[in-house]
Amino acid sequence: MIDITYAQLHAWLIAFLWPFVRLSGFLMASPVLGHRAAPTRVKIGLAAVLTIVIAPGLPPLPTVPVWSWAGLGILVEQTLIGAAIGLTLRVIFAVVQAAGDFIGLQMGLAFATFVTPDGVNTMVLSRFLHLVTIMVFLAVDGHLIVIETLAGSFQTLPVGYTGLNPAGFEMLARFGSTVFSSGLLLALPVVAALLIVNVSLGILNRSAPQLTVFSIGFPVSLTLGLILLVVLMTDLGRFLQMLFEQGLLMIQQLLTTLAQP
Repeated sequence: MIDITYAQLHAWLIAFLWPFVRLSGFLMASPVLGHRAAPTRVKIGLAAVLTIVIAPGLPPLPTVPVWSWAGLGILVEQTLIGAAIGLTLRVIFAVVQAAGDFIGLQMGLAFATFVTPDGVNTMVLSRFLHLVTIMVFLAVDGHLIVIETLAGSFQTLPVGYTGLNPAGFEMLARFGSTVFSSGLLLALPVVAALLIVNVSLGILNRSAPQLTVFSIGFPVSLTLGLILLVVLMTDLGRFLQMLFEQGLLMIQQLLTTLAQP
């Protein structure tokens, strides 16, 4: 008969629980692996499988009782680390969605919205660019790179690390400005061209009031916008590659900053 002591059970629980909490925090905020449309059981199962794979290569874990104030602190700390990594990745995907919103508003597609699986009204163009970004991200094995980064985060920020540097969270908040700056940079060629068209139609309306600009303005803006989108898609891959590299570099810098005393 095999006797299992409480200390052994507690050690096994710790070896699984702390990495599982960090991975669960990441899946809670991740835009791809942790999408709201995915069932909760699938997310929990994925976090458990990743924990089982990653756990054997982790550094020694602190022998802190789970049901204690110190254990609660470690629980919150691991959740914050995982959520910070997931939010950094979410900012990258929000850039493309913001660009789709900018272009859609200028093309006159503000009314073309539908309810997505996560219960949010989204522009059709924004949703389309978001799906393209997800497919490109999966095609370049971005999800595997992120999982590898998560596994490496236990070396940079071991479980039970004494405190987190608040400067890391400030860096994450400042990184949120990328949604506007990079999103506008992606949408700028299309938005600028459509703005010129709208200004020209406005001048035409003033010079020839008998011409109904509203009857030709929308078709012209929509047609030109679709043509410019086709041109934009030819360079979208290079932009997404640069965006993914920026996001992964930001995750590394965030982990390094959080680990600084």
